[in-house]
Amino acid sequence: MRVQFITAQGERIEAEAQAGQRLLEVAQAVGMPLEGTCEGQMACSTCHVVVAPDWFARLPQASADEEDMLDLAAGVARTSRLACQIVLTGEMDGFTVRIPGESRDMGRR
Repeated sequence: MRVQFITAQGERIEAEAQAGQRLLEVAQAVGMPLEGTCEGQMACSTCHVVVAPDWFARLPQASADEEDMLDLAAGVARTSRLACQIVLTGEMDGFTVRIPGESRDMGRR
């Protein structure tokens, strides 16, 4: 399946992904600047992405813990999610997210 990343500069990067992969892994494999400091343990917000509105409603609802982590992210939008919490399924061909223009390095509090 295809996943599209829109960089902070507006460039579209397309990646190949498999069902069951976490979006964070796919993003890092194509060089997206998603740190994932906590290695997917939902203890940071360095993998924050903004999901395209047409895809956002199709995702399972974010947990309360994910919402709490998003409160710490820079540049949060209504359709923000943590890439480590998005598990790709076969129905997500063409899934599109934007990489925020600003980020916060959780290691530098």
